[in-house]
Amino acid sequence: MSNFRSKLAETRDYVIYLIYRIVGLLLGCVPLVWVFRLGQAVGWLGYNILGRYRRLAWANIQIAFPDWTSAEVRHCAKRHFKDLVANLLCSFVLLDKPWEVVRKYIDVSSFERAKERINGAESVIWTVNHIGNWELFIFSAKLVRPGRHGVIYRALPNRFIDAHVRRAREGTGLQLIERQHGLSQSTHILRAGGMLAILVDQHAGDKGVWTPFFNRIASTTSLPAILATKTRAELLPVAIFTVGPARWRLEAGEFLPKRNASIEELTYRINRALESLIIRQPSDWFWVHQRWKTPSPKFLLREYKRGVYVPNDSGPLRPFRILVRSSNWLGDAVMSTPAVRRLKRGRPDVRLTVLTRSKLADFWRLVPEVDELITIDPGDSVFRVASKIRARFEVAILFPNSIRSAIEVWLAGIPRRVGYSRPWRKVFLNQFIPDAPFPAPLVHQTGHYLRMADRIGADLDEALEQRVDRRAEPGLAGLCPGAEYGPAKRWTKFGQVAKQVSERRGIHWLIFGTATERPLAADIMKTLGTNATDLIGRTTLLELAAQLRRCRLLLTNDTGTMHLASFLGVPTVSVFGSTEPQLTGPSGDGHVVIRHHVECSPCFLRECPLDFRCMEAVTVDEVVAAVEKGFGF
Repeated sequence: MSNFRSKLAETRDYVIYLIYRIVGLLLGCVPLVWVFRLGQAVGWLGYNILGRYRRLAWANIQIAFPDWTSAEVRHCAKRHFKDLVANLLCSFVLLDKPWEVVRKYIDVSSFERAKERINGAESVIWTVNHIGNWELFIFSAKLVRPGRHGVIYRALPNRFIDAHVRRAREGTGLQLIERQHGLSQSTHILRAGGMLAILVDQHAGDKGVWTPFFNRIASTTSLPAILATKTRAELLPVAIFTVGPARWRLEAGEFLPKRNASIEELTYRINRALESLIIRQPSDWFWVHQRWKTPSPKFLLREYKRGVYVPNDSGPLRPFRILVRSSNWLGDAVMSTPAVRRLKRGRPDVRLTVLTRSKLADFWRLVPEVDELITIDPGDSVFRVASKIRARFEVAILFPNSIRSAIEVWLAGIPRRVGYSRPWRKVFLNQFIPDAPFPAPLVHQTGHYLRMADRIGADLDEALEQRVDRRAEPGLAGLCPGAEYGPAKRWTKFGQVAKQVSERRGIHWLIFGTATERPLAADIMKTLGTNATDLIGRTTLLELAAQLRRCRLLLTNDTGTMHLASFLGVPTVSVFGSTEPQLTGPSGDGHVVIRHHVECSPCFLRECPLDFRCMEAVTVDEVVAAVEKGFGF
């Protein structure tokens, strides 16, 4: 079966080759200007029917020229499509023509003026690009001193077409060097005083230097810079501009300065030289490829071989826009902050936006790494949410596992959509985070989010300073007796603990909770009297954070307020029953967890179906002792 498929593929390639040759022969029978005009007509048609490539060209042009109007972007893209096809068709014809014929269509006067300077160098690396009719670069060997000259070449997938193109290129005197042999053979050519042409404007993948190109980080080949450093060859930017129907101009720039420059700096300078060429005639460059490609899976760039290089004088970077869809619970949002902070540090151009329920917006305002907030208001449909985030981001990272969060970013058309694989989500996401192997040790919920950050390239070993701005008041403690999740998480003896501690140590309590928990706190307030201040349902999230900062300690159930306190650096004494502290306990130092493991725990239920034995096992005396120890008594 495999032999049959191989023969079928070879037959298909040969048929395509025959069509390619027939088209080339037919085009060779008509004036080259007519071929150019035909190509423009085909390019105009392609612009109108190839929506995917048209949108890609628009997006790339907007990256390079952000100040352009939509009309200017579309005009440039349309002209690009027309001239691109026209140049490709003309190259079919000219590949089989002798140099004496080809030269009639190329203005080389600019190059001739630089020829003495070029031939005076020991060796030269031409940093070539996809501007105008770039195929005519194969005739460059005719314009310089005799010698051994080469070009880095990537084989075409159709071996018959590839063989024909190779014959035509080698007929000009150029030595073709396949990419996998690029370094060794290229070094020999340059050390022998030859000339070498290297394409520098394509996405270089994992092996490139991530450095600015039109002020946006792009993976750029470092091969020219490496060879120039090893061989003392000069780096020469060149381009072949389209100047009219079937008319082109070959231009050579100035040698790029190399003195005391690193490989990364030289690579950056090559990009800057290419920018200056593109700006001269923007429609001539090859806009229908992903030059600013988002790598997969590790688009945060921390682990790539040659890393990121951004010179101090390069100017402000255009942002790589990441949207983080926040979890819907305060505790989960707090536990995701270590991952969010590492996302921000994953590459120097990150602009981090958090999409969150409006009730959690004040929490995310406490996280300095967040550049922007977009809120989901009560009653917002998935379509309304999608409209808020449409056409604004390169990547969306989903912390919730819900199908709704996946639909939101899919409807918004965000190109990269990252999250854990869950039922019904595979249709809407395109980069999945694998779950930890099963069975596996219990990992804190923070690790669930850090696993996502790790898989996309964040540095989990990076030490992050905990920003704590606290003005704790002596003798002041917080108490959070409720739990929004349900009564199974609520210990019922906080009033007794608070009363004993107040009577013995003179502690004043601030009682926190939501408005729905006011009845729960009524008995506690009666018990404590003037030793407590009732703030239940009376604080916004920002006000809650401000009040927590005043406290020396927080006594609490497993709640979002507990996680907020740990985020703010406030020590907690937390009572756990139906949940598992190894999964959702407070993070950081100075916390005490009181939990008695019984045969049915953790059950993770909202209401206890039995006798509440996990919570009943917790005694007032042990909680009092933990609180007093937290105060240093």
